[in-house]
Amino acid sequence: MKPAPFEYHQPRTVAEAVELLATLDNAKVLSGGQSLMPMLNMRFVVCDHIIDLNGIDELAYLREEDDELRIGALTRQRDIELSPIVRKRLPVLAEALRVTGHTQTRNRGTFAGSLCHLDPAAEQPAVALLCDAKVVATSRRGKRTIPMAEFLVSYMTTRLDPDEIVTEICLPLWPKRHGAAFLEFARRHGDFAMASAAVMITADAAGMIERCAITIGGVGAVPIRLKPAEDSLRGKPMDDTHFAKAAEACADIDAMDDVHAPGSYRRQLARVLTARALRQAADHLMNRS
Repeated sequence: MKPAPFEYHQPRTVAEAVELLATLDNAKVLSGGQSLMPMLNMRFVVCDHIIDLNGIDELAYLREEDDELRIGALTRQRDIELSPIVRKRLPVLAEALRVTGHTQTRNRGTFAGSLCHLDPAAEQPAVALLCDAKVVATSRRGKRTIPMAEFLVSYMTTRLDPDEIVTEICLPLWPKRHGAAFLEFARRHGDFAMASAAVMITADAAGMIERCAITIGGVGAVPIRLKPAEDSLRGKPMDDTHFAKAAEACADIDAMDDVHAPGSYRRQLARVLTARALRQAADHLMNRS
């Protein structure tokens, strides 16, 4: 199949793009296009206008600033994956990107696009929630910053207003000495994950956990922070017994049933992946000592 007819627009500035989005009916925004183009071709999405952001050079950047990693809306996933800054300061993001689709898709796909599409199985929204990311949304009314926990609404649905474009993602950076891990289960490399677990952890000089963040993806309609598990680990030693106990929080997840797996299977995957990711993150932390 081919897309239904639409008018194509290629703005050169953010101001021009948000003006188009505010004034055109039934318009869609294109950045990487790795999700939108197949959906247009299969006519899952039918629109009257496409606003292509790829001519807006000011939206392609990645920089460390004020203890945050700031990622422009047109920064390619492959550039993020290979960035020395990301590998040093936010290794969990590099790990997640290595299992996101294939190199060809990461060459064009964008981090912001993945967050806006919000596929339940996508790796990048899970990492954004793990890091307490902030999403900068721009319209002709101005800018607003949306915490990632509020940005998530439901299945493939975000808090963006119809006239808003995501222009930047800000990810608060953890201390340089922290452990991180991202694990997922898929039937084959590049497939959508049935479940994933993302973890970051810090510990004091005695090896007691000071801070921990755990996010589960691919199980529910949106990524899920395991706050009870995080709280249970604070002040505990980094051992497999405590990790396994914390992972039992996955039993309370509202998991999806679909043609690939029942919810009970996804919960079990999440439990196993969480315990393994915690162990891997702790090993990573100790190896960085």
